[in-house]
Amino acid sequence: MDGVRSRQDRRRKMFRLAGFPAALSLLVCAGAVAAPLAAAAVPVVSATIHVGSDPQGVAVNSATGTVYVANLDGTVSVISGRAGTVTATIPVGSQPEGVAVNPKTGTVYVANQFFTQYTGTVSVISPRTGTVATIHVGADPQGVAVNPVTGTVYVANGGGPVSVISGKTGKVTATIRVGLTSIAVAVNPKTGAVYVAKGTGTVSVISGRTGKVTATIHVGALPEGVAVNPKTGAVYVANARSGAVSVISGKTNKVTATIRVGSNPVAVAINPGTATVYVANFLSSTVSVISAKTDQLTAVIHVGSNPDGVAVNPSTGTVYVANSGSNTVSVISTSR
Repeated sequence: MDGVRSRQDRRRKMFRLAGFPAALSLLVCAGAVAAPLAAAAVPVVSATIHVGSDPQGVAVNSATGTVYVANLDGTVSVISGRAGTVTATIPVGSQPEGVAVNPKTGTVYVANQFFTQYTGTVSVISPRTGTVATIHVGADPQGVAVNPVTGTVYVANGGGPVSVISGKTGKVTATIRVGLTSIAVAVNPKTGAVYVAKGTGTVSVISGRTGKVTATIHVGALPEGVAVNPKTGAVYVANARSGAVSVISGKTNKVTATIRVGSNPVAVAINPGTATVYVANFLSSTVSVISAKTDQLTAVIHVGSNPDGVAVNPSTGTVYVANSGSNTVSVISTSR
């Protein structure tokens, strides 16, 4: 079952199924050549922090600056944003991949891919005590997102549906069918709209009010990351096999731009204050920086091996990149 494989193993399998020789898997996105970079100061990696084995997802509590890293070894590394050191290692479920934080309550949600063949779990970490509660969801949960306004949690289960969890009760309140291979999920806190990236090359849009699928948008091949700009409503989708980011209008649900980035982009994060988008490119071990104002590539930053997750603290502008191949987090300093 794919749920017991690491994300890298699943990607290698998908490349083989697509007809790419294993030896060429590192080159399949070579045609996705980035546009010329705009003249701008390039952010730099200011620190490298060692975490657990095979870090996947990363999230930041913007209120406290604390960083949470989901490691495939069954732990979450907690990093002090101020000190830049690991302050705790918390055991969670089996093969955690996605992680999200409610900035109002500080509660941390971790999507654990494997529990049984048919179910996965979400670990809920209390910010005050560090204790962990467990919620059973669908099969192979990979992505998780929180609506900070309502506290509602959305879990993208690789087996298909999206699980909806009440932030107040910790109970699954709904299961929304969106089709197969749900990989990543993001929420627009202003409208409540939920965006689910699926391996079928589409993004499903769910109404946060009704829980109904309101649109299906075709993007690039194998979308693995999705993020929403809460100021503009624009949605950014990292398409792993296409080597590009699709930009979707939150008003029209139409793709308005396609931006070439690095090889195998798998995760995306946005700083709404600076209108900057950060994309983790798994196979090229880089982060592409995009201006959300112009939809142009402005910088390419070399990070650790096989970056799998990216998050930004909008208060400080600091970017955190989880490098699954080197068991590290790269810290990128920006002008804000």
